[in-house]
Amino acid sequence: MLHHSISHWRRALTAGQISPTELVQELDAAMRSKNPAINAFISWDTEAALAEAAAADLSLPLGGIPIAVKDNICIQGQPTRCASRMLGNFTAPYDATAVCRLRAAGAIPFGRANMDEFAMGSAGENSAFGPTHNPANTQHVPGGSSSGSAAAVAAGMAIAALGSDTGGSIRQPASHCGVVGIKPTYGRISRYGLVAFASSLDQIGPVTQNVEDAALLLNVLCGHDAADSTSSLHPTEDFTAGLSGGVRGLRIGLPVEYTSAGNAPEVEAALQKAIRTLTEAGAEVVEVSLPHAEAVVSAYYIIACAEASSNLARFDGIRYGYRVPDSAGLSDLYSRSRGAGFGSEVKRRIILGTYVLSGGYYDAYYTKAQKVRALVAQDFTEAFKSVDLILGPVAPTPAPRLHDDSLTPLQVYLSDIYTIPANLAGLPAISLPVPRAGELPVGVQLLGPHFAETRLLGAAAALEAAWS
Repeated sequence: MLHHSISHWRRALTAGQISPTELVQELDAAMRSKNPAINAFISWDTEAALAEAAAADLSLPLGGIPIAVKDNICIQGQPTRCASRMLGNFTAPYDATAVCRLRAAGAIPFGRANMDEFAMGSAGENSAFGPTHNPANTQHVPGGSSSGSAAAVAAGMAIAALGSDTGGSIRQPASHCGVVGIKPTYGRISRYGLVAFASSLDQIGPVTQNVEDAALLLNVLCGHDAADSTSSLHPTEDFTAGLSGGVRGLRIGLPVEYTSAGNAPEVEAALQKAIRTLTEAGAEVVEVSLPHAEAVVSAYYIIACAEASSNLARFDGIRYGYRVPDSAGLSDLYSRSRGAGFGSEVKRRIILGTYVLSGGYYDAYYTKAQKVRALVAQDFTEAFKSVDLILGPVAPTPAPRLHDDSLTPLQVYLSDIYTIPANLAGLPAISLPVPRAGELPVGVQLLGPHFAETRLLGAAAALEAAWS
């Protein structure tokens, strides 16, 4: 019953078929029933949600709709732990701007979604609160780092959710779980109140049941925020306005670099299905090239780890964060508190980031990675001179099995090869599920030029409509 869209529940609420209180209670029951097997939520505060539901204004765009929120986005008075022991006792003293805008639109933040610790991971396994499981098959990962957000929506424990995307962390779990996930243009949604992993790459975005819901949430979330120095001044718009525009006359680029022999058969089949559907709907699918595609993973992990090393330096056990109970001095306090508070993946990336920023290596690695980033962005600029959108896979394979020890960290990092470019270039990109042929969901990805979310959503809606 809970696998319904925001529009469905808004109609039911305004018609009096269900009250906001009853909707919160139904979600609470679903969480209690399903979360033990899936672990999509670290916590949820039913009492607080019921209090907001009792005062819900149904005249507002999202009036009475509960929305799950990833555990790295601040909700005042709620734990914001980034799925880390380091922040195990931290309670947010304020709302993130994205949460403020949800509340202003009448939505009810409900549920702290599990995630890879400090958003570092591609599987949902790197959480101090245990791994998230894929609702389609609990022996498989849901993707990451927004694992709980995608799994909760797919399992019917959330109507929609907020996630964050640094290198694909919304789109990849959305693909693995069979839901819709969109990363808007960098700066479209304020990052104020989002715990930083890599500040030049991080972006909040929605995970939803369908494309229309993604557009509805973007309507609420987008807009300039003076509290965020990276927030864009680009005018807001009604993202639902172009949902019925279709794709007739659009030129869709298919990068030759994205049709590699390394893609799993299910991924290639999904991509071919999307090509056929777009062509039948009147779009022209043409080949394009992104010459620096093979360098994106290397550049991304140098930049992201460097920024993580800097951002996570604040977690020292002094001002806030986990602190060991006794120490032999300040240096011992720092090293032991951070060693015990952070998980292995976070420590791996901090160490890598510290190395590439160190004297003698900064120019050799970090400066060079930033030059590659500029070349990646230029590749897209050139491609969008001849095409309107770009189509590609979301990940090279369907969701791997949980705790697959045969995968090295490098192999795990390569699972983001198709999603990372949008973050390096600051582009909007959406993942949407292809009708399932196998056991596990598989999605395809559409990318657009900067601030082309309306065009992107219209094309995604056309694909979704053709497949429904």
